[in-house]
Amino acid sequence: MAHPSRHPDWRVLLAVFGGGVVGTGLRLAIGTLSSDGAFPTSTLVINVVGSFALGLLAAASWRWATLTVRAALGPGLVGSFTTFSAVAVGVVGLVEADAPALALAYSAVTLTLGLAAAWLGLRVGGARRAVTERR
Repeated sequence: MAHPSRHPDWRVLLAVFGGGVVGTGLRLAIGTLSSDGAFPTSTLVINVVGSFALGLLAAASWRWATLTVRAALGPGLVGSFTTFSAVAVGVVGLVEADAPALALAYSAVTLTLGLAAAWLGLRVGGARRAVTERR
């Protein structure tokens, strides 16, 4: 049984729900507007953009942002916008379509670009924070 002090604040939960509604809506809109062929391009783009956004937010604002703001933006908005489950389904779909090389390439590209985007977001956000702190 969980200790009562370990229960999250209802405002934090509402912030995650609110951010989640926006992030999921954005993901659905992008997925609907794009027309992927054999390669799940929209999922790749969504996850790379989300990786950059989370890195940027973490570096630029996590130090001053309240728990509620971090919850809304991190697990709420970006967490619902990005989707590992769609990557997994895309990889399995490619394997089942007899394209194992493409499935491996998709996995490698997703991981490589996602990590690079997160790194870049952390660098850009950190540089932005440093400029702001010098003012």
